[in-house]
Amino acid sequence: MKLQSKLLNLAVGVGLMGLATATLADIRVMCYQDGIECDVTADLIKRYEKQNPGAKVALDIVPYKTVVEQLPIQLAAGQGPDIARVAEIGGLSKNYIDIGPYLKDRKYWEANFGSTLPWMRNKAGDKGIYGMLSQLTMTGPFVNKTLFEQAKIPLPGPKATWDEWADAARKVAKATQTPAAMAWDRSGHRFAGPAVSYGAKIFDAKGNLALDEGYKTAVGKFVAWHKDGTMLKDVWGGSGGSSYADTVGEFKNGRLVMILSGSWQINRMQKEIGNAFDWVAVPNPCGPAACSGMPGGSAWVALKTTKSPKEVAQFLDFMAQEANVAEFASRTNTIPAHAEVAKRGLAYTSAGPAAKAALTVFTNGTPTVAPAAYALQGYKYNRALMLPTVTRVTQAIVGEISVDEAVNKISTDMAEAVKQAEK
Repeated sequence: MKLQSKLLNLAVGVGLMGLATATLADIRVMCYQDGIECDVTADLIKRYEKQNPGAKVALDIVPYKTVVEQLPIQLAAGQGPDIARVAEIGGLSKNYIDIGPYLKDRKYWEANFGSTLPWMRNKAGDKGIYGMLSQLTMTGPFVNKTLFEQAKIPLPGPKATWDEWADAARKVAKATQTPAAMAWDRSGHRFAGPAVSYGAKIFDAKGNLALDEGYKTAVGKFVAWHKDGTMLKDVWGGSGGSSYADTVGEFKNGRLVMILSGSWQINRMQKEIGNAFDWVAVPNPCGPAACSGMPGGSAWVALKTTKSPKEVAQFLDFMAQEANVAEFASRTNTIPAHAEVAKRGLAYTSAGPAAKAALTVFTNGTPTVAPAAYALQGYKYNRALMLPTVTRVTQAIVGEISVDEAVNKISTDMAEAVKQAEK
């Protein structure tokens, strides 16, 4: 009888263990990285699984293009991962699930991520928590300082205009026989910072996307710089449609004096440029209205396709803890979106002198970001402006259409995209 009792107790124990394990559902995370963000995430996942026996998190590392082009298709088909790291935060908001009810301490999230939680919300008055920013980013220029020194031309000051930078970069390019003075990432997001600086209000009085003289001025400047050789035509003119292309590859090969990219490229610049030349981040140049870049960031978002919202919330709660946010930001050389971590500051022990200086420039530039830039970043249909900007401005650059035609077509495309998105 004692043996039977022991066997019965063992069977019950095994059954309970199986039941406990069954409650910890596996979750899948889609991640892209500009540097080593997913590699660091993989280390944090190992720690999470160790602290939560039975928990299993599968990490799928994919190119950025996959997140932009394939994830929306998966989600539209009712498929996809449980969590994804996304940069087009507002545009995918209808696909997010509110993890607020499953979090240990909602007030902790609101206190530390409060300024960016609205970026993930789908409508006015929404109080849901759909994820967290893995990092805050800022668009801004990088400059090949070595070329300026070789040309014996001083760097323009912190309040210099885009025209002053273009003029200085042209002189440096000519003196050093560099192929072109400038290039901006092939991205409507990157274009938006200078557009706001030139006076683009982005929204009309009713809160709808609208193009104005400020935006048209920016388009005109940008196209003219391509036509006169200031801009390297390969970046925007080398692709069709609204596809993305960055400028770092051309910059690291010494083909550009100045590029407009963003803080997320710092780790890559440090790694890929090394000691080839001295590079610096500089404050966003000014237009008549502002000296603005575009805020942004990548967010870990919880997706409606999950069948395990409790486990998704538990993992994101782990990623949101102060120590883990600080480790992620410090190791990836990124700007933390966590208020307390940002307030305390980070050592960035893996960052070299140039990377540390660049991180400081981007962080210090945050107060110069115009309200219209923040509003556009948080607008769920911002791609309705950003994508046609790339397509139509490129057509103007290669001579297919005029600047006026480009602006009119952006406006038409934008209105149609918003109309379709609202269906």
